[in-house]
Amino acid sequence: MKLGVTTLDNTAAGDIDLADEIFGLPVRKDILARMVNWQLAKRRAGTHKAKQVGDVQGTTKKPWKQKGTGRARQGSLRSAQFRGGGIIFGPVVRSHEFSLQKKVRRLALKTALSAKQAEGKLVVLDIAKVADAKTKALAARFKTLGWASVLIIDGPDLDQNFARAARNLPAVDVLPQQGANVYDILRRDTLVLTRAAVEHLEARLK
Repeated sequence: MKLGVTTLDNTAAGDIDLADEIFGLPVRKDILARMVNWQLAKRRAGTHKAKQVGDVQGTTKKPWKQKGTGRARQGSLRSAQFRGGGIIFGPVVRSHEFSLQKKVRRLALKTALSAKQAEGKLVVLDIAKVADAKTKALAARFKTLGWASVLIIDGPDLDQNFARAARNLPAVDVLPQQGANVYDILRRDTLVLTRAAVEHLEARLK
């Protein structure tokens, strides 16, 4: 399929051919959901921790004798039924990560790209490069282009002036092509790919 190419000055810069097997797939919400859940689970710290009986500081003495008191038998004052005791089945430090097949992850990235194309929210930029790292000037260009919530994916090497100028803009993310991921693509309204990004993504996903 063909798509027009624009510049940061909002002028036309020709057309580009996009591969149908990457940008023309049907939208699979189930695949996208699996991928987003995998990404979010993978980045969770998992540092939650509740004290169990063995972690509570205190005596190990039996509170009272087993028989003859008329009270329920107890083995420890650190048990969950006592105030200040441990938590039963509380959270422990662990990894929330789970495995997801590589072919599913590849399909999810293709599907996310295709979804943006189907919605008409995919823009191909000629080049993401500015002379000076001025946030105000770049924000004015984005306003002219109508970009408010946008993810910009460039080639393997980002232009440092462009990345620095976009860094303080809210709802604007800039990534190299190797950092392209489903979650960031879906969380922004507009997806902008440079010519270099399209070339590398097609070579990577074909």
